[in-house]
Amino acid sequence: MAGPHEQLEQTEHAEHASHSGNKKIALLISVLALFLAFSETLGKSAQTKAITDNVAANDTWSFFQAKTMRQALLATAAEQLQVQADKETDPQVKARLEKRIEDWKKTVARYEDEPATNEGRKQLTARARKLEASRELAMARYHNYEFASAAFQIGIVLASAEVITSITALGWLSGLIGLCGLALMGLGLWEPHALDFLTHAAAAH
Repeated sequence: MAGPHEQLEQTEHAEHASHSGNKKIALLISVLALFLAFSETLGKSAQTKAITDNVAANDTWSFFQAKTMRQALLATAAEQLQVQADKETDPQVKARLEKRIEDWKKTVARYEDEPATNEGRKQLTARARKLEASRELAMARYHNYEFASAAFQIGIVLASAEVITSITALGWLSGLIGLCGLALMGLGLWEPHALDFLTHAAAAH
């Protein structure tokens, strides 16, 4: 049977081990909180980027539609004027009509392809699709950062629970989930579309 002196030493060792364990858990919580701050900041930035690109894409498609309508109206007017020019017997009037028709056809062609101003239908389509691709990339990043933030938050809760319950397994589980959060944050940075199937499945439900 252990004497009073030995019991005191055992108690001190237990307290020291407990104190050392709490310091490790406190460090783990601090690291998880740091990564949580990073993922939240990155997620907010990605969300803002997605919203900005979405607005820009919608504006570009609206401009495209307006230009398409003007192009269609001008093409129709040119066709109608061509019918009139074909019936015209006065050479001077016919020449003026043909000149007007030619100008309108040039404008229709310019509406279709205008590299000088980058505002032809062809250029607008390319710009809008590029903005949509950028928006989708930003949204994919945002979803990864959101999942990462959730993992870090769960890890912090589990680590805090270990302090209260002294269940060591909670600390290990917290660290494991924290690593998952770190992996998700890495995917958001370098492979944002890797988890697209999960986000699509979540959206479907």
